[in-house]
Amino acid sequence: MSELEFNAKFSGYTNSLFSFALNLTKDKEEAHDLFQDTAYKAIVNKEKFRVGTNFKAWLFTIMKNTFINNYRRNIRKNTLMDSTDNLYFINSSSAIVNNDADSEILLEELNLIIDTLDDNLKNTFRMHFNGYKYHEIAEIEQIPLGTVKSRIFLARKEIKQKLMVLYGNNSLKLGKIA
Repeated sequence: MSELEFNAKFSGYTNSLFSFALNLTKDKEEAHDLFQDTAYKAIVNKEKFRVGTNFKAWLFTIMKNTFINNYRRNIRKNTLMDSTDNLYFINSSSAIVNNDADSEILLEELNLIIDTLDDNLKNTFRMHFNGYKYHEIAEIEQIPLGTVKSRIFLARKEIKQKLMVLYGNNSLKLGKIA
């Protein structure tokens, strides 16, 4: 394909390319930049276009890939790079200190509440609480899967009731237990 043919074909798709760029970027100035990048890459790489293939699809692919590469580059650019001595900027933010005292107390109380459950409910719930899957519990306890689910549901319900008696609605979020 000669340069004249290439330019004629390209100019026939300028409106649709710009519309596509505007659709991708949602900003007129960025769309102009994307269009110019696409035009430059198409012209520089015109010898890579195979005659007989879809010219419009080739241009749109160049634009889409350029947009994706620019997007990824901008994401990486927004990553904080601290080149100061001793990483001053990264270390200057307030340090977060976790205080697990409340959660450990609640966990101890939760374990005490679980111990008060009926043995069938307690064993099944403990296994689930410790990470066993329903089917694993069913195999170990040699009970049907539905029974496992039922026991866990009943155990959760009973634990919630006991926690409500202890704490009421005092900022305790009882969405899901285990």
